[in-house]
Amino acid sequence: MSMTTRLLLCICCMPAVLAAQGNLKTTVTQRYFNGIRRNLEAAADAMPAARYGFKLTDGQMSFAEWINHSTERNYADCAALKPETVPEAAQKVAGLKDKAEVSQALKDSFAYCAAALEGIDDQKVLASPQLTYSLLHIVVHNNEIYGNIAGYLRSSGIVPPSTASRMGQKAKP
Repeated sequence: MSMTTRLLLCICCMPAVLAAQGNLKTTVTQRYFNGIRRNLEAAADAMPAARYGFKLTDGQMSFAEWINHSTERNYADCAALKPETVPEAAQKVAGLKDKAEVSQALKDSFAYCAAALEGIDDQKVLASPQLTYSLLHIVVHNNEIYGNIAGYLRSSGIVPPSTASRMGQKAKP
C-alpha cells in the first residue's frame, strides 16, 4: 500500500474514530445502564413483600439479598467513578430485609450511579483501568444479578420486567 493510499485511508477513517471516542459514556448509559436500572427496579417492585426472603434453594441468596448485593456494588463502583468514598448509605444495606427498605435502597443506589455517570467523560474513564472496570461493572454485574432474580420471579408466578415489556405487559405479582 502506498503512502498516499494510507494517508487517504487515515483521512477517511478519522471522522469515525473521533466520533467513537465520545460514545462510551452515552452507549453505556443509554443502551445498558438505563435498561438494567428499569428492570431491577421493576423486579424489586413486582416481587411481593412476603417473597423477599424467598430462596430458590437453601444454598442460594434470598431475593432481598440479591437486591442488596446490587445496591452495595452500585455504591462501591459509582463512588469510584465520582471519585469519592463509598456513601454511608451503603453501610446499612446488608441489614435490610423488608421490601420497602430494600427496594428504596436499590433505587437510591441507581440514582447515585446516574449522578456519577453524568460526571464522567470517556477520556478520564479510559485512562484508568479502575474507572473502566467500575463503569462496565455497574452494567455487567447488574445484568448478572437480574439473570439470577428472573428465576425467583418466575418461580413466584411473576413475568420478569424485561419479558413483560417485550410482551406489552407490566410485571405483576
